[in-house]
Amino acid sequence: MSDSSRNNFTNPSTFILLGIPGLETAHVWISIPFCVMYVITILGNITILFIVKTELSLHEPMYYFFCMLAITDLVLSTVIVPKMLSIFWFNSREIDFSACLTQLYFIQWSLLMESGILMAMAFDRYVAICDPLRYSTILTNSIIAKIGLTVLLRGAILPLPSPLLARQGPYCRTNVIPEPYCSHIGVVSLACADIRVSSYYGLFMLLCVMGLDVFFIALSYTQILRAIFRLPAKDARLKTFGTCGSHICTISAFYIPVLFISFMNRFGRNVPQHFHVLISNLNSLMPPMLNPIIYGMRTKQIRDRLLWLFTQKGT
Repeated sequence: MSDSSRNNFTNPSTFILLGIPGLETAHVWISIPFCVMYVITILGNITILFIVKTELSLHEPMYYFFCMLAITDLVLSTVIVPKMLSIFWFNSREIDFSACLTQLYFIQWSLLMESGILMAMAFDRYVAICDPLRYSTILTNSIIAKIGLTVLLRGAILPLPSPLLARQGPYCRTNVIPEPYCSHIGVVSLACADIRVSSYYGLFMLLCVMGLDVFFIALSYTQILRAIFRLPAKDARLKTFGTCGSHICTISAFYIPVLFISFMNRFGRNVPQHFHVLISNLNSLMPPMLNPIIYGMRTKQIRDRLLWLFTQKGT
């Protein structure tokens, strides 16, 4: 490689996003489900926020956590989808170097935020089931605010090294990213320097930070299940466990794809690239779409409020 060519990529001004390599002719068709998912995500999460804000009976800790989750899902999907659709529809593949790193940061921010919120929701369910008489004294508004602030600060600070390390470069190979957005591994793998620090830090956030969240969630549900099985009546056990159903569905919808994507990125060398990219994108956008559907269908208070709104409009 010539010196001039090498210098062009040492500090690239832009990256080129390829979309889904190998399926360029199908980009318009592929964009349809992604666009539908984005519209459902926006409408669903805004609806959750509107219902909780306007219904005073829902001004409780569990629903505050729903709102935090909805805002995080809106950020994650909005960071990814508009640029993705501009590639599919208008072939707008260029993204500024700084914008790419910003996108990388907010994707990691959203994932850490969602993980932290799910851990906080597990604590909420633990207190509600294992110590119900002290629920209102333990989870006060000030405690909820402190939990939310802690989750926000953790989500804001921990991803900072990733774009900072990626900015160091140098990028002497290419500036082409074979994806429709700037993922962490997609950006750092273009560097011609040693990327072990960036890779290890990404694994640290996955295994240590989010892994710790999973540990505390599992610990909470171990105590919850013990409390449920102590209940004498089967109906009471089913009813109590049913209050955790939406949270369990949300946990599954979030952690399973995150683990699948992360390990496929690092160890799925034999997976076809277009399949790899397509599945990664679907798995990134499914939880933000599913979360409001899960809570809308499984949470009686939200479901009743939705029915009331549609009934009022109908009359």
